[in-house]
Amino acid sequence: MKTHSNIRVGISIGDMNGIGPEIILKSLEDSRVLELFTPVIFANSKMMSFFGNFFKIKLQFHGISKPEDAVEGKINVVNVWKENVKVNFGEEDKVIGGYAIKSLKAATKALIRKDIDTLVTAPINKNSIQSDEFDFPGHTDFLAQQLKGDSLMFMVSDNIKVGLLTDHVPVKNVSSKITGELIEKKVNAIHESLVKDFGIREPKIAVLGINPHSGDGGVIGNEDDETMKPAIKKFIDNGKFVFGPYAADSFFGSKNNANFDAIVAAYHDQGLIPFKTLSFGNGVNFTAGLNRIRTSPDHGTAFDIAGKGVANGSSFAQAIYMSISIFKNRMEYIQLTKNPL
Repeated sequence: MKTHSNIRVGISIGDMNGIGPEIILKSLEDSRVLELFTPVIFANSKMMSFFGNFFKIKLQFHGISKPEDAVEGKINVVNVWKENVKVNFGEEDKVIGGYAIKSLKAATKALIRKDIDTLVTAPINKNSIQSDEFDFPGHTDFLAQQLKGDSLMFMVSDNIKVGLLTDHVPVKNVSSKITGELIEKKVNAIHESLVKDFGIREPKIAVLGINPHSGDGGVIGNEDDETMKPAIKKFIDNGKFVFGPYAADSFFGSKNNANFDAIVAAYHDQGLIPFKTLSFGNGVNFTAGLNRIRTSPDHGTAFDIAGKGVANGSSFAQAIYMSISIFKNRMEYIQLTKNPL
């Protein structure tokens, strides 16, 4: 079995009609990154050379047939397919979506087998990926099925971390989805991630209310009084620093978020609008709660600017470095908590 001193970061190519290939190249443009980690891209070496020439980012790619053959000090490309693929930047295309899924499945298999240490996924288009072989809303749901644990969409940056009780759920269904059991499971997952993945020994967690003004004592809905408050009280009774429910409209504007290690939002936009406003370009989507590490940038395929060479690769680079940091923190946690006997 090969030994690796560098962390092996697997990278799925995403939708090649979007900005995925461009931001991957930009993240690897500085040759010094190869001293920090070993990139393993799941795509096709000829395609990567095409993208490098197109965006005028001259990189040398090391084509391999198996992820376990990755070489340190090189940008490795696992040839998941051999045929040429026609790219039309900015277009939604089921064929290109199919290649995105081929890349994702190969990368996930390597992650499970520990041929790579972390996985960073480039953006996919949720319509293009749908097929008889792939019936998931996106990365998170697929990985939740493939990996062990309970997945949690956790948006993280250096300054703010936001977890979601519900993620890709229509707003009309949010309140019916939120139960005491769900709150307990999600908040516990966030607490565990803060301890294991971010090295925070006694996390302080804020929970946002479901309704405007957290229901105003039942005037604007009873969910916060009947579901949220009893669930939060259980955490407090068990010695965890979990507080709320807080009215979401003023929570971030008053900078109350700075008093907590993580914030739990009831639904997608309640959490992601303030997160992306405060951290766009530096934020990372981390799938917490699983036995393997997956991160991605905090944006989508950006078809409107695809192929123009103007995409900002900072969020993808942050996703790479965040995955490395989380991997190191997990290894340290395992060592610290290991039974010496």
